[in-house]
Amino acid sequence: MVTGGGAAAEEALRYAEYLPPSTQRPDADVDHDAGRRLIAVGLGVAAVAFAGRYTFQIWKPLQQVITKTARKISSPSLSSYYKGGFEPKMSRREASLILDVSQSASKAKIQAAFNKLMRLNHPDRGGSGYLAGKIIEAKNLLLSFTKLK
Repeated sequence: MVTGGGAAAEEALRYAEYLPPSTQRPDADVDHDAGRRLIAVGLGVAAVAFAGRYTFQIWKPLQQVITKTARKISSPSLSSYYKGGFEPKMSRREASLILDVSQSASKAKIQAAFNKLMRLNHPDRGGSGYLAGKIIEAKNLLLSFTKLK
């Protein structure tokens, strides 16, 4: 395998990989800022992925705590409205709850509360006939007890 250059060509090929620094490619061609940006973006994506994974792991217990708290807040004890329907036979307690007066209220207070509720719930003005009947029944019951006194 002898060619036209002889020993000088063989020696040049042997050291071709190890060129002196002055003949290597200059550093000006390599963009170090792009590499730094690529690493920063990769670290940012990894941080978002870990935060998302942690959020999904913690969400189930957190959702249970939120649900329990919401149920406690919406308890019937916080409501100012009477829970439940009408009793089959109206009592003094139910009549006083309907008219929003005390059980031992005077005739004037009972009549004023009755007038106020009937203005709001009269069937001729779009109110319910059933509710109007209950309001009248409550007024009559409370007035009958005040007459006995």
